[in-house]
Amino acid sequence: MERRRKIINPFDADQNTCFGCGPKNQIGLKLLFEEDDEKVYASWMPDRQYQGYINVLHGGIIATLLDEVSAWCVYLKACTAGVTSSMTVRYLKPVHISKGPVTVEAMITKREEKSALISAALHDGEGKLCAEAELDYFIYPEKVARARYHYPGREAFKYQSEPPESPNGQ
Repeated sequence: MERRRKIINPFDADQNTCFGCGPKNQIGLKLLFEEDDEKVYASWMPDRQYQGYINVLHGGIIATLLDEVSAWCVYLKACTAGVTSSMTVRYLKPVHISKGPVTVEAMITKREEKSALISAALHDGEGKLCAEAELDYFIYPEKVARARYHYPGREAFKYQSEPPESPNGQ
């Protein structure tokens, strides 16, 4: 299994009030991301304030999670910024908040000059696939992404260094 690398959010925390990844957005999701060579991932602990039915994560939040991990997939894998042109979500099973953290993942399945097709999935706290989405992102040339959308360049998405593991695995 390929090792995931933790990504440091390079956007200015005082200006980045993104609902998905803004670290200082009081009501936001505050997602943190990881990547491997193919995919981008995030784990998130749902809270009751994001429920629809009692103990069930709201479908709009599920869609937001899938869209946000896809946006970061564009940053990290297409090396630019983009916007969602279309998104089709398939809700397969309820996401029960009581089952713990959900995991979302995204990967580019097709890349063209001005678009990227992305496949995304959400698994519940027990690892069950609960939702999946196909997204079509309009992607900007990197120069435009930097000038208009504050894309800092692929090199700004540095890896978080982790403390070395001790010899006895603790």
